[in-house]
Amino acid sequence: MKRKLLSILFMMNIVVGPMYGSTLEDEFRAIGFVDVSTLSPDIKVELMYGRDDNFTGHVMYDGLDKAWLHPDAARAVAKAQEELSRLMPGFSLLIKDAARPMSVQRKMFNAVKGTAKANYVANPAKGGGLHNYGVAVDITIADPNGNEIDMGTQVDHLGIEANIDREEVLVKNGVMSENARQNRLLLRRIMKNAGFSTIRTEWWHFNLVSKARAREQYKLLDF
Repeated sequence: MKRKLLSILFMMNIVVGPMYGSTLEDEFRAIGFVDVSTLSPDIKVELMYGRDDNFTGHVMYDGLDKAWLHPDAARAVAKAQEELSRLMPGFSLLIKDAARPMSVQRKMFNAVKGTAKANYVANPAKGGGLHNYGVAVDITIADPNGNEIDMGTQVDHLGIEANIDREEVLVKNGVMSENARQNRLLLRRIMKNAGFSTIRTEWWHFNLVSKARAREQYKLLDF
């Protein structure tokens, strides 16, 4: 009954709130979000915030190992995987983070508040970011053996080496290889063709819509 009521509130454009005693997967499932791997089994998932070896140094997700997204975003990622499979058979998109509820956003921001790292985390007091609507994804590419291909930096690297507008200079200065630059271009090509847009500072981050549109058409994941 609680799950049915929450689904009704979601459809009525009401901010999504928590179900008592539920897990994050219960919450995502109840509001109609999609486990992306069910749309395309070729997509791989390795949530970087499910471990403590991320830029915060802390585990952000407990017991979550699937990538959940709003259906619009999930279908777009599956479309990107289709193009990748055509271009490079055996290669897979590898999702590192997907929908992120506000409870996790607050936990993440508090972990880096007062440090330079806070500049890389959307402030929950200001409405958070597009991960908090389920329409953003952090993603890279894995080879047929499951290894991440060279992108010049690891996902979530904090620094200019991750900036997409400095790649030619980084190659020229020997900071990254031309092969890594081409891999980034491939990722951007297939994600843009699927409907996503980039941000300047993080080669791995893609948004389906603008923040303004997300506020108008999607629900803040306030659980």
